[in-house]
Amino acid sequence: MPHSAARPVPAAKGIVPAHVAIIMDGNGRWARQRGLPRLEGHRRGVEAVRTATLAARELGIRILTLYAFSVENWNRPKAEVGGLMGLLEFYLKQELKTFVKDRVRLRTIGRIEELPAGVQKHLRKTIAETAHFTDYTLVLALNYGARTEVVDAARAYAAALAAGQEKLNDRSWATFSRYLGTADLPDPDLIIRTSGETRLSNFLLLQGAYAELVFTPRLWPDFTKADLAAACAEYASRERRFGLTSDQLKSAPTPTP
Repeated sequence: MPHSAARPVPAAKGIVPAHVAIIMDGNGRWARQRGLPRLEGHRRGVEAVRTATLAARELGIRILTLYAFSVENWNRPKAEVGGLMGLLEFYLKQELKTFVKDRVRLRTIGRIEELPAGVQKHLRKTIAETAHFTDYTLVLALNYGARTEVVDAARAYAAALAAGQEKLNDRSWATFSRYLGTADLPDPDLIIRTSGETRLSNFLLLQGAYAELVFTPRLWPDFTKADLAAACAEYASRERRFGLTSDQLKSAPTPTP
């Protein structure tokens, strides 16, 4: 059974979320406030990715998922999209040695087969060379959208039914979740969005069903370890009931991290 199908466990106060997902927003506004081109905002956003990845490891977060490029982002000006793809390829080239040194596994979710050939090449190389690491995982959501993910999962599930690999009367989430891009990952405990926007924008809509949400006004290029730690502290302060009552939580054994 995939981790994502496991029953959620209420977090003990002070526990660090195992899986944090971030909607990285505000690169363009950061650049505009400084009279800089939007692409410079994206370049500084890449630097913030490095900061967040290191900070997550130092805080004890095992999995960090970053919303790097959505299916809707193709609608941006062609020059901006091309610049984003160039930055992504450069980032992958530069960070491979760091991933290996720090024993960080790279994963992706989304339709990466539709990305430029150069980006795909470096993605697959980095994924292959870090696949055996188990302590920390960085997941890049690229050409990703929760709705397209569901469409792809439904198509794969229907094909499995037709092939007799699944049972028609099996209506469980545990079964269907095996066809999502995150099948081998636990659901996010915490979803953060930067820049002050308060929506999920088609990001992990199914997997985030029980995630805690934190919205920060900080623009992504300015996001620091302190911001991540503050969001984790907010997560730890909340009572996560998953349909239970507060009294039931008080009488339940404390979960082991």
